Amino acid sequence: MQDSFDITTLIFLGLAVFVIWKLRSVLGQKTGEERPPFDPFSRRDSSAQPGSAGKPDGDNVVRLPGAAAPERAATVTAPAPDRWKGIAEPGTRIASGLDTIARAEPGFDAAMFLDGAKGAYEMIVTAFAQGDRATLKNLLSKEVFEGFDRAIADREKRGENVETTFVSIDKAEIAGVEVRGNNAQVVVRFLSKLITATRDAAGKVVDGSPEAVVDVTDVWTFARQLGSRDPNWLLVATEAGQ
Repeated sequence: MQDSFDITTLIFLGLAVFVIWKLRSVLGQKTGEERPPFDPFSRRDSSAQPGSAGKPDGDNVVRLPGAAAPERAATVTAPAPDRWKGIAEPGTRIASGLDTIARAEPGFDAAMFLDGAKGAYEMIVTAFAQGDRATLKNLLSKEVFEGFDRAIADREKRGENVETTFVSIDKAEIAGVEVRGNNAQVVVRFLSKLITATRDAAGKVVDGSPEAVVDVTDVWTFARQLGSRDPNWLLVATEAGQ
């Protein structure tokens, strides 16, 4: 009985020693010189001095991806005076207005804005001719849409149809910029060539011509709230230009 007890005790003692040795080999021993866990979002400055942890500018500062570093923000240079070359002359009210928009939204590109305005111009003119209210509703302010909707309804009551063909947009230029608070408005003058004709219910041309190319000048105002997640500019005013 005593021999059985001694053998069992030795077996358990041996297992305990093995487990302790295995744990030490896996977990290791603390030496006081361990490195902290790797943080993929931390910004480490190779010039930081020992003991800086815990200070506002130390290694423990975690910067979110895309956040500008303080030293970069401090070296931002003033915009070039000819940044709107081909769009607005330096020192003009238009250039000043574009500068205001760019300060609120640094990614603003006036040339890209004009390209988008030309696309919107053609879409709106075509949608109005076709009576496409769904397209118009996404591109117009509430007030302008209501005006277009009434005109389309009147035309429908008379049984008229409009045929419009774009020949070209010869020019699109920014004619004015105004920023009040977060509300930005940009006025664009369009010079285009169109073929347009209105037919009555019997198919007779009652306005315009299905063959004649007409020079058209329109002055449209687009607006949006700066800083908004919605990148779209809406048409808020229209007028015929000279």
